[in-house]
Formats: sequence, structure tokens, C-alpha cells
Amino acid sequence: MPTAHEPVLYHEIIHALRPKSGGLYLDGTVGAGGHARGILEACAPGGRLIGLDVDPQALALARENLAPYGERIRLIQASYVLLGKIVQENSLPAVAGILLDLGASSMQFDTPERGFSFLADGPLDMRFDPGCATTAADLVNDLTEWELAELLYRYGEERAARRIAQAIVRARPLRTTRELATVIGAIARRGEAQHPATRTFQALRIAVNEELDAIEEVLPQAVQALKPGGRLAVISFHSLEDRIVKTFIRRESRDCICPPRQPVCTCGHKASLKEINRHPVTPTEEEIKRNPRSRSAKLRIAEKIAAE
Repeated sequence: MPTAHEPVLYHEIIHALRPKSGGLYLDGTVGAGGHARGILEACAPGGRLIGLDVDPQALALARENLAPYGERIRLIQASYVLLGKIVQENSLPAVAGILLDLGASSMQFDTPERGFSFLADGPLDMRFDPGCATTAADLVNDLTEWELAELLYRYGEERAARRIAQAIVRARPLRTTRELATVIGAIARRGEAQHPATRTFQALRIAVNEELDAIEEVLPQAVQALKPGGRLAVISFHSLEDRIVKTFIRRESRDCICPPRQPVCTCGHKASLKEINRHPVTPTEEEIKRNPRSRSAKLRIAEKIAAE
């Protein structure tokens, strides 16, 4: 059984979403239900929460952990990319708050058979949804050397992408996390602060789950689902995710998105959001000591504004 997941920036999320009784909240990455429990406690007695997750193991834990909240909680196995469709098909009222806790969870990293981590041996899988067709092993063994290098550079910001791709192709087939980590470790430069396979594993995970595309798809849906005054809170864990979230919130906080030197506005764009925190909220030193995996977390918050 996976270990319990400690929710990152727990108190900061509750402060950001301001849950109130009677409100409807949506957790697009419910995991084991850590953040959801806090939201349900804060919006008692009449608040409700919809929890989404593609991972059936996570949902099983969430059902157990959130069972005491009865009909106030509804869990659905689905990607947050389907947020808008779920709201529409279930005739849900406008949502008071939406949380997206991006990336993989501690439960997934700590379950070797899921293949997310190089710290324990397991199959090269990395799928959030075990029903998806493509695994990390498929990418590692089937892509060309050029395609692998491009993937590692784009999604892992790996400066040694070409050297790693060459080493992978020479060593194929690779089927386990330990095999891949060993290949990368053999060509690593000495004195690196992080494990040499870190960026490669990140890149493969992002590609397998199409994570960046999913973030770009869900953000407009989230804004559409929110009621005026409702809040969107997004936790990211690396610069690629944070850049997408920051760019979206700042664009949607402006009335005009024409090029800066254009003398007259022709875009017709109207702001739909108010940026709550110009700089991201990050974990305290105390939280990082308690949960080292939280150290790279960044929280951005936006509030929907009423249309004119």
C-alpha cells in the first residue's frame, strides 16, 4: 500500500480558496484527499466538493479517507482536462473554488511498480492513468535518438540531452527504472547536486502523461466554471508548469493583449481574472524540513471577476 501523501502548502491553500458553507469546490487532482479534507472541514456544514483524479489507486484512498463526509464529497475518475465537460454534464452550479495540484504525488513516487522513481527498481511505466496506452518504456525504446534528445531537452531542460539519448539508444532495450538510471549515471558529470537521472525521469513522465498540454487545456475551463469572486489555486513543481500558469493568469488579468507597440487595441480581449499574488507562494522552511518534496512547490492564485 502506498504511503500517505502529505498535502503541500495545506494551510496556504485553505487561505487562498476561502471555503464557505454552501459553496461548491472542485479539486482536480484529489489524490488521497489531503487538500480535499481541509476544504471540506472549512466549508462545513453545507459546502460540497467534487474530486477528480485519473489514478484509480489514489481514488481508492480518497474514498476511504473522505468517507466521513458522506454526500458532501463526490469522487470521479477522470482527468482535469475534462473539467468543463464534467461540470456541464452534471449540471453543476458555478464553482466557488478550484484547486489543481500538478505533477505526480508522493504516493506515486513511493510505489515502485508505478515506475516514477529511480530510487527503487520498477517497470518503466510512469502513467498517472494505468489505462493509457503509452508507457515510459515505449518512449525510451521506440523513439529515435533525435526524438529522445528533443524530449529530454524540452520537458526536462536537460543540457546533456544528446549524450543521454545516445547512451540510451546504445543500451536498448531498457525495461526498468534502475536500468535507465544506471545508463544515465555512467555518463554523468561528477559533482552534480541532484541525481543525474532526475531531469530525464521528469521529462519522460511529462511526455507520457501529456502534462503541459493538459495544463493549457484546463485553465480556460477552470475560469469558465468559476463564479464571479471564485478562486483558482494552482500548485506547480517545476518551471515549465509555473510558466504556463503565470502566463495564463497574467494574460487573463489584462483587458488588452495586443502587442505592446500597437497604437490601438484591436483584440477585444476583456480581463476575466484578478491576479492575487504577483509572486508565487512557496513553502516555509518548517514545511520543507518536514516534507523535503515540497521545496520546489509554487502556488499561484487568481480570482474570477464579473463580466462587464
